[in-house]
Amino acid sequence: QVQLVQSGGGLVQAGDSLRLSCAASGRTFSTYIMGWFRQAPGKERAMTGRISGSGASTYYADSVKGRFTISRDNAKNTVSLEMNSLKPEDTAVYYCAAKKADGTNWNDPSTSWGQGTQVTVSS
Repeated sequence: QVQLVQSGGGLVQAGDSLRLSCAASGRTFSTYIMGWFRQAPGKERAMTGRISGSGASTYYADSVKGRFTISRDNAKNTVSLEMNSLKPEDTAVYYCAAKKADGTNWNDPSTSWGQGTQVTVSS
């Protein structure tokens, strides 16, 4: 497993942009699929998007498609979530996660999670 440390987040106004970063330990970062999840108050944690190990493939939830962009730098062991045109409904605790491309799902115990970071979007 990798250790994940998140940075970024905070309080912004609707329409603003924000960037979250996630730094991973270890020398096998490129072998991990990286995901971003969020959990709003009273709701279950849900995937925002994910990026393949090489960075060539991405997936976004419909709610953020066209506004959020995930990127990774395998040389620096980092993954980022660029959030544009933020809306109040984007308010949540955001988590980065890492899993191997081994057929397990994100709820598997082998998945590594960042510590979470609060994003609050005011109207």
